[in-house]
Amino acid sequence: MNTVHFQHPKMDMIPVTMDDITLRIEELQKEIDSEGLNVKLHMGAEVFFLPNLLELKENPLCTFGNGKYMLIEFQMKKLPDIHRKILFNLKMAEVTPIIAHPERYEPVQNNIHLVDQWIQAGCLIQIDAGSLNGTLGKSAEKSAIQIIQNRMCHLIGSDAHNDGRRNFCLKTALEHVTALTDESFSNMLIQNAHKVLKGEHIEQDSITVKPKKNFLSKLKSKIWSPIDI
Repeated sequence: MNTVHFQHPKMDMIPVTMDDITLRIEELQKEIDSEGLNVKLHMGAEVFFLPNLLELKENPLCTFGNGKYMLIEFQMKKLPDIHRKILFNLKMAEVTPIIAHPERYEPVQNNIHLVDQWIQAGCLIQIDAGSLNGTLGKSAEKSAIQIIQNRMCHLIGSDAHNDGRRNFCLKTALEHVTALTDESFSNMLIQNAHKVLKGEHIEQDSITVKPKKNFLSKLKSKIWSPIDI
Protein backbone atom coordinates (compact mmCIF):
# COMPACT_ATOMS: atom_id res chain seq x y z
CA MET A 1 0.00 0.00 0.00
CA ASN A 2 1.41 3.35 -1.06
CA THR A 3 0.49 5.93 1.57
CA VAL A 4 1.53 9.36 0.33
CA HIS A 5 1.64 12.18 2.89
CA PHE A 6 -1.55 14.20 2.53
CA GLN A 7 -1.86 17.83 3.80
CA HIS A 8 1.33 17.42 5.80
CA PRO A 9 3.12 20.73 6.50
CA LYS A 10 6.26 19.36 4.83
CA MET A 11 4.27 18.79 1.63
CA ASP A 12 2.95 22.36 1.27
CA MET A 13 4.86 23.00 -1.94
CA ILE A 14 4.36 19.53 -3.42
CA PRO A 15 1.09 18.80 -5.29
CA VAL A 16 -0.71 15.70 -4.03
CA THR A 17 -3.63 14.95 -6.33
CA MET A 18 -5.45 11.80 -7.35
CA ASP A 19 -4.33 12.14 -10.96
CA ASP A 20 -0.67 12.68 -10.05
CA ILE A 21 -0.51 9.79 -7.59
CA THR A 22 -2.39 7.48 -9.99
CA LEU A 23 0.16 8.22 -12.73
CA ARG A 24 3.10 7.57 -10.42
CA ILE A 25 1.57 4.33 -9.13
CA GLU A 26 0.99 3.10 -12.67
CA GLU A 27 4.58 3.90 -13.66
CA LEU A 28 5.99 2.09 -10.64
CA GLN A 29 3.68 -0.89 -11.18
CA LYS A 30 5.02 -1.24 -14.73
CA GLU A 31 8.58 -1.33 -13.36
CA ILE A 32 7.59 -3.97 -10.81
CA ASP A 33 5.86 -6.10 -13.44
CA SER A 34 8.85 -5.83 -15.79
CA GLU A 35 11.04 -7.29 -13.03
CA GLY A 36 8.67 -10.24 -12.65
CA LEU A 37 7.85 -9.38 -9.02
CA ASN A 38 4.57 -10.60 -7.56
CA VAL A 39 3.68 -7.24 -6.00
CA LYS A 40 0.41 -5.34 -6.48
CA LEU A 41 0.45 -1.66 -5.53
CA HIS A 42 -2.55 -0.03 -3.90
CA MET A 43 -3.12 3.70 -3.64
CA GLY A 44 -3.81 5.54 -0.42
CA ALA A 45 -2.60 8.29 1.89
CA GLU A 46 -1.42 9.03 5.39
CA VAL A 47 -3.54 12.04 6.29
CA PHE A 48 -2.05 14.62 8.61
CA PHE A 49 -4.51 15.56 11.35
CA LEU A 50 -6.35 18.83 10.82
CA PRO A 51 -9.93 19.64 11.85
CA ASN A 52 -11.05 19.09 8.22
CA LEU A 53 -10.85 15.25 8.25
CA LEU A 54 -14.59 14.80 7.84
CA GLU A 55 -14.46 16.91 4.68
CA LEU A 56 -11.86 14.52 3.21
CA LYS A 57 -13.87 11.31 3.55
CA GLU A 58 -15.21 11.64 -0.01
CA ASN A 59 -11.70 11.97 -1.42
CA PRO A 60 -10.80 8.43 -2.61
CA LEU A 61 -7.11 9.15 -2.07
CA CYS A 62 -7.67 9.74 1.66
CA THR A 63 -9.43 6.49 2.58
CA PHE A 64 -9.03 2.73 2.16
CA GLY A 65 -11.53 -0.07 1.68
CA ASN A 66 -14.10 1.91 -0.30
CA GLY A 67 -14.12 4.75 2.22
CA LYS A 68 -14.24 2.62 5.35
CA TYR A 69 -10.80 3.45 6.83
CA MET A 70 -8.61 6.56 7.10
CA LEU A 71 -4.94 6.48 8.17
CA ILE A 72 -4.27 9.53 10.36
CA GLU A 73 -0.95 10.97 11.49
CA PHE A 74 -0.45 13.49 14.31
CA GLN A 75 2.40 15.85 15.07
CA MET A 76 5.02 14.18 17.22
CA LYS A 77 5.12 16.54 20.21
CA LYS A 78 1.47 17.30 21.00
CA LEU A 79 -2.02 15.94 20.37
CA PRO A 80 -4.57 18.65 19.50
CA ASP A 81 -7.32 19.00 22.11
CA ILE A 82 -9.98 18.75 19.41
CA HIS A 83 -8.73 15.43 18.02
CA ARG A 84 -11.14 13.22 20.02
CA LYS A 85 -14.16 15.10 18.72
CA ILE A 86 -12.94 14.90 15.12
CA LEU A 87 -12.22 11.16 15.39
CA PHE A 88 -15.68 10.64 16.91
CA ASN A 89 -17.28 12.52 14.02
CA LEU A 90 -15.38 10.33 11.54
CA LYS A 91 -16.55 7.19 13.31
CA MET A 92 -20.16 8.43 13.24
CA ALA A 93 -19.72 8.98 9.50
CA GLU A 94 -18.77 5.28 9.20
CA VAL A 95 -15.08 5.96 8.63
CA THR A 96 -12.83 4.08 11.08
CA PRO A 97 -9.72 6.07 12.02
CA ILE A 98 -6.42 4.20 11.91
CA ILE A 99 -3.93 5.93 14.22
CA ALA A 100 -0.55 5.91 12.49
CA HIS A 101 2.54 5.01 14.57
CA PRO A 102 1.34 6.22 18.01
CA GLU A 103 4.50 4.79 19.58
CA ARG A 104 6.42 7.69 18.02
CA TYR A 105 4.28 10.40 19.61
CA GLU A 106 5.74 11.96 22.73
CA PRO A 107 2.39 12.07 24.62
CA VAL A 108 1.98 8.31 24.07
CA GLN A 109 5.55 7.62 25.16
CA ASN A 110 4.67 9.42 28.40
CA ASN A 111 1.25 7.80 28.76
CA ILE A 112 0.62 4.48 26.99
CA HIS A 113 -3.03 4.59 28.15
CA LEU A 114 -3.77 6.98 25.28
CA VAL A 115 -3.56 4.01 22.92
CA ASP A 116 -6.18 2.08 24.87
CA GLN A 117 -8.42 5.15 24.91
CA TRP A 118 -8.26 5.36 21.11
CA ILE A 119 -9.17 1.71 20.81
CA GLN A 120 -12.09 2.07 23.21
CA ALA A 121 -13.28 4.98 21.03
CA GLY A 122 -13.36 2.67 18.00
CA CYS A 123 -10.01 3.48 16.37
CA LEU A 124 -7.48 1.01 15.02
CA ILE A 125 -3.78 1.17 15.87
CA GLN A 126 -0.91 0.82 13.37
CA ILE A 127 2.67 0.33 14.57
CA ASP A 128 5.72 1.09 12.41
CA ALA A 129 7.98 -1.88 11.69
CA GLY A 130 11.01 0.34 12.22
CA SER A 131 9.89 1.12 15.77
CA LEU A 132 9.88 -2.57 16.71
CA ASN A 133 13.23 -3.06 14.98
CA GLY A 134 14.79 -0.19 16.94
CA THR A 135 15.61 2.01 13.94
CA LEU A 136 13.28 4.85 14.96
CA GLY A 137 14.71 5.52 18.40
CA LYS A 138 14.69 3.92 21.84
CA SER A 139 11.53 5.68 23.04
CA ALA A 140 9.55 4.54 20.01
CA GLU A 141 10.90 1.01 20.40
CA LYS A 142 9.96 0.86 24.09
CA SER A 143 6.43 2.11 23.45
CA ALA A 144 5.97 -0.22 20.47
CA ILE A 145 6.95 -3.20 22.61
CA GLN A 146 4.46 -2.16 25.31
CA ILE A 147 1.69 -1.78 22.74
CA ILE A 148 2.42 -5.18 21.20
CA GLN A 149 2.75 -6.97 24.54
CA ASN A 150 -0.67 -5.64 25.50
CA ARG A 151 -2.02 -6.58 22.06
CA MET A 152 -3.20 -3.03 21.46
CA CYS A 153 -2.23 -3.17 17.80
CA HIS A 154 -4.23 -4.05 14.70
CA LEU A 155 -1.77 -3.35 11.88
CA ILE A 156 1.97 -3.24 11.17
CA GLY A 157 3.17 -0.80 8.53
CA SER A 158 6.58 -0.60 6.91
CA ASP A 159 6.39 3.22 6.72
CA ALA A 160 9.25 2.80 4.26
CA HIS A 161 10.64 6.04 2.82
CA ASN A 162 13.77 4.74 1.06
CA ASP A 163 16.07 1.73 0.72
CA GLY A 164 18.27 2.84 3.63
CA ARG A 165 17.34 3.31 7.29
CA ARG A 166 13.64 3.65 6.41
CA ASN A 167 13.55 0.46 4.34
CA PHE A 168 10.92 -2.29 4.16
CA CYS A 169 11.47 -4.40 7.27
CA LEU A 170 8.10 -6.04 7.86
CA LYS A 171 9.44 -9.59 8.08
CA THR A 172 11.79 -8.77 10.95
CA ALA A 173 9.10 -6.73 12.72
CA LEU A 174 6.61 -9.62 12.53
CA GLU A 175 9.25 -11.93 13.97
CA HIS A 176 9.52 -9.52 16.92
CA VAL A 177 5.72 -9.54 17.27
CA THR A 178 5.69 -13.36 17.39
CA ALA A 179 8.43 -13.37 20.03
CA LEU A 180 6.52 -10.83 22.14
CA THR A 181 3.12 -12.50 21.74
CA ASP A 182 2.50 -15.58 19.59
CA GLU A 183 2.17 -16.61 15.96
CA SER A 184 -1.61 -16.29 15.94
CA PHE A 185 -1.36 -12.59 16.83
CA SER A 186 1.20 -12.00 14.05
CA ASN A 187 -1.08 -13.77 11.59
CA MET A 188 -4.00 -11.62 12.72
CA LEU A 189 -2.01 -8.46 11.91
CA ILE A 190 -1.34 -9.79 8.41
CA GLN A 191 -5.00 -10.68 7.87
CA ASN A 192 -6.09 -7.26 9.13
CA ALA A 193 -4.10 -5.59 6.36
CA HIS A 194 -6.09 -7.58 3.78
CA LYS A 195 -9.32 -6.62 5.55
CA VAL A 196 -8.47 -2.92 5.34
CA LEU A 197 -7.96 -3.19 1.58
CA LYS A 198 -11.28 -5.00 1.18
CA GLY A 199 -13.15 -2.70 3.55
CA GLU A 200 -13.97 -5.58 5.90
CA HIS A 201 -14.63 -5.24 9.63
CA ILE A 202 -11.72 -5.58 12.06
CA GLU A 203 -12.23 -6.52 15.68
CA GLN A 204 -11.11 -3.79 18.08
CA ASP A 205 -10.69 -5.76 21.31
CA SER A 206 -7.77 -4.83 23.52
CA ILE A 207 -6.13 -5.66 26.81
CA THR A 208 -6.42 -2.67 29.12
CA VAL A 209 -3.08 -1.35 30.32
CA LYS A 210 -2.50 -1.35 34.04
CA PRO A 211 -2.46 2.13 35.59
CA LYS A 212 0.86 3.81 36.34
CA LYS A 213 2.23 3.00 39.80
CA ASN A 214 3.98 5.10 42.41
CA PHE A 215 7.28 4.07 43.98
CA LEU A 216 5.77 1.93 46.77
CA SER A 217 3.38 0.07 44.47
CA LYS A 218 6.22 -0.54 41.99
CA LEU A 219 8.37 -1.94 44.81
CA LYS A 220 5.51 -4.16 45.94
CA SER A 221 4.95 -5.44 42.40
CA LYS A 222 8.63 -6.30 42.10
CA ILE A 223 8.28 -8.50 45.18
CA TRP A 224 5.00 -10.17 44.25
CA SER A 225 5.06 -10.24 40.46
CA PRO A 226 7.83 -10.90 37.92
CA ILE A 227 6.03 -8.88 35.22
CA ASP A 228 5.27 -5.18 35.29
CA ILE A 229 4.11 -3.20 32.29
